[in-house]
Amino acid sequence: MNIEIGVLCAIIGAALSFLTFNRNRDKGVKNDASESAVIRTKLDNINSGVESIRIDIKANERRVSELSERVIRVEESSKQAHKRLDNMERESV
Repeated sequence: MNIEIGVLCAIIGAALSFLTFNRNRDKGVKNDASESAVIRTKLDNINSGVESIRIDIKANERRVSELSERVIRVEESSKQAHKRLDNMERESV
């Protein structure tokens, strides 16, 4: 009778251990899945931020290029103006 009770307790203990293990494993899988979803969301946000920065950089590069062209035109214009002034000074002397 004592042996039967011991075997019964061992079987019940094993069953409880197995059920506890399964339940904790499922919780671990759920936690891992939720953490993975959070990480994916954050990565998506970072990716969209990087894309936005790239667009801004391209726009700034265009502006710098346009300003560079304008500076070149202004320098050419100022050279011509200086030449005209020099010619006017020579004529007046």
